[in-house]
This record gives sequence, structure tokens and C-alpha cells, in this order.
Amino acid sequence: MEFFMSVDVSLSDKLLEILYFVIGLIAIYVAIRNLNDKTNEKRFGTFIFWFLLGLMFVIGKWIPPMATGVLMVLMVLSPIFKQVKAGNEPSPTPEEMQNNYKKIGYKVFVPALSIGAFALIAALFTTISPIFGMGVGVVFGIILLMLFSKENTPKVFLNDGRRMLDIVGPLSMLPTLLAALGAVFTTAGVGDVISGLVTNIIPEGNVAFGIIVYAVGMALFTMVMGNAFAAITVMTVGIGAPFVLAYGADPVIIGSLALTCGYCGTLCTPMAANFNIVPVAVLEMKDDYGVIKNQVLIAAIMLVVQIIMMIVLS
Repeated sequence: MEFFMSVDVSLSDKLLEILYFVIGLIAIYVAIRNLNDKTNEKRFGTFIFWFLLGLMFVIGKWIPPMATGVLMVLMVLSPIFKQVKAGNEPSPTPEEMQNNYKKIGYKVFVPALSIGAFALIAALFTTISPIFGMGVGVVFGIILLMLFSKENTPKVFLNDGRRMLDIVGPLSMLPTLLAALGAVFTTAGVGDVISGLVTNIIPEGNVAFGIIVYAVGMALFTMVMGNAFAAITVMTVGIGAPFVLAYGADPVIIGSLALTCGYCGTLCTPMAANFNIVPVAVLEMKDDYGVIKNQVLIAAIMLVVQIIMMIVLS
């Protein structure tokens, strides 16, 4: 309670901890459901993964970093040894989906759009984190769906949440781990190493060439890390700041477009699991890289266009 009563902690941070606590409880619920699922032959490994993940969300703020690291290592052992498997949570039948469509129709998109809307409201009009705004949007969407149909009870959302997490599995943690990896790379001085490597490649004072290397580097490094937010810190320290921004380029234009260049890399990598691998699992596609194959050409075109924009506008 000391954390939540402290005047030194912002309201946004307090609300985020509440959100993380709820997320942790949901993960623990998934763990318990899988443990009790006798049809899942890997239920113990599945339980360990989801329980430890939920535990870190619930108490991670108040335990030493070393303890968090130990829990993290123990958590990933289950996926490493392939001991995490989706449980038996029945999917809606075609008849159920058809009946729900007749009852709700296109109004079903309103709850989904509310998630983004609340995130934008939080970002643009408050000092509260957009992440918490997304959480509020989820709650608002649940309330709307319950109003749309009396069959949408809390149990339905819990069971469908468990089914979705089971389908995604350990990949659900990849974006978080990759974002943390970006911070580790920056602290370790990877940006300085990259800067030293490209010093002999980029002619001194040639901003246009520096922009090209920066943009392409953002796309490639994002492909490696799977997360443009993680890549931009390292690449800006290593290339953007010394070879582009130091010569008077507009940081707002360069920074925003460099991030979207990174997104071009996101479209081309299995490391961006939430974009390119999770849809394969959810849609039960036969080709594991089907999503990526359909995005590569678009990504290449977007990258070229954005490089031109960076050169012209900066």
C-alpha cells in the first residue's frame, strides 16, 4: 500500500500497476485451468509457464531484480523443452458464430475500436499512460459486448481469453522480451559499436547517405530484434545522432520516419511474433511464413518511399 499511497509515484504508474496486477491474475487463471485440464498431456509445464508469468506481473514490482531474473529463467524452461501446449477449450461452433452475427452484426467492431480510441484519449488528453487507456478500452468493450448479448457472461470472456492465450502460447511474451533486449543493448553500448563500424562507410557530412544507412539499418535491426521501439534506441545512438541529426536534420521528422522504417522490418520477420506468427496460429494457416511472404514487397516499397520523404523533408 505504501507504493499506492506515495505522493512521489505518479497516478499513471499506480494505474499501470493495477493493470499489470489484473493481467497477472488472468495468466494465473489460465495456469490453473490448464493444470486441471486432464486432456493436456503437458499440463504441468503449461501450468509452470503461465503461473510464473502471472506471478511476475502480480509481484514483479516488489521483488528484487535477481528474483525476477530467476523466475524468468524458470518460466522459459517449459517452452525450451516444448512442455507448453494449448489446453482443451472448445471454440464457438459455426452455428453460434452465425447466430451471434445475426444478433450483433457489424456492431462487433465497436468494442475493438474502443481499445484504440481509449488509448488515443489517454495519450492526447491526459497524463495517464496509453497502455492503461488500452486496458480501459478493453473493459469498455467487454461491457458493450455484454449489453449486445446476455450470453456474454464474465465466464465467456475468461474462457475465450484462456483459449486465445493457449493458441498464442509462449510467443505472447516475445514483444516484451524484445523490448527489454533493446534497453540491454543500449546499456551495453551496442549503439557505440555500430557507430564505429559505419564511420568508414558514411562520408562525413553526407546527410542523405547517412539517412539511407539509418533507415535501412532500422529495418534490418528491427528484423533481428522484432521490435522497432527496441531498435530505434540503438540505431539512433549509433547512426541517427552522429551522422544525421548532428548535421541539422529535423529530429521530429527523422525520428518519426525512422520508426516507420523499422516497421517495414517488422513486416518481414518472424521475430515480430504478434504481427506475423500469431495470426498464422489463430487463422490456422498451413504456411508458417504466409503472412510475411505477402508483406515483403509492400515493406520494400514503403521503405523506399519513407527514405525519400526523410531526405526531402529534413
